[in-house]
Amino acid sequence: TGVMPFVALLLLQRRPVAGRALLVTGSGCPSHGLCRSNVQEQTRRQVAVLNATAQELFSLYLKCQGEPFDNRADTLCNPAGIFFPAFRVNRTSEKKEVMVAMYKLFAFLNASLGNITRDQEELNPLAKELLERLHNTTKTTRGLISNLTCLLCKNYNIFQVDVRYGDSSKGKSAFRKKQQGCQVLRKYVQVIGQAARVLLPHLSPS
Repeated sequence: TGVMPFVALLLLQRRPVAGRALLVTGSGCPSHGLCRSNVQEQTRRQVAVLNATAQELFSLYLKCQGEPFDNRADTLCNPAGIFFPAFRVNRTSEKKEVMVAMYKLFAFLNASLGNITRDQEELNPLAKELLERLHNTTKTTRGLISNLTCLLCKNYNIFQVDVRYGDSSKGKSAFRKKQQGCQVLRKYVQVIGQAARVLLPHLSPS
């Protein structure tokens, strides 16, 4: 059915599966001791950091790709033709819905960043600032996924979520690798602001 535990999901980053969450009994969740005491505040900070740095990452990515990406971004980086997780929750949605949608979004992003980083290490190995930003964004995203996993288990006994991932860029031309990366990052810039506006109120101290 495409349902698998969180750990397996992180290992199978590019396997396309349907997108839905399952409610399960608490016996399936790992110990709540895995949660840090400040997990909500940490999650807030991670989302805020990703939101604050997304546009800079996209701009630097374009700069490092050279012609024609640095002056035809509107056309070449249009994300209309790529898969990106639907994000239909809003500030009035139930907190559980928001958390599941966030997990799907950032699990997808983590896999996509892996694709993009691998391609840039091949295509632009001397672009140290870009590679460092990609690595830092990936590190923050992985920490966020860990915290969302903890919150879903602790608060809702959800320990299995189906996630659909985008296409791998392996075997594609250098141009298509660059284009796929800029399409994903362009869409990321558009979605992360919305995600921050929706999630942060749900994580405000009570």
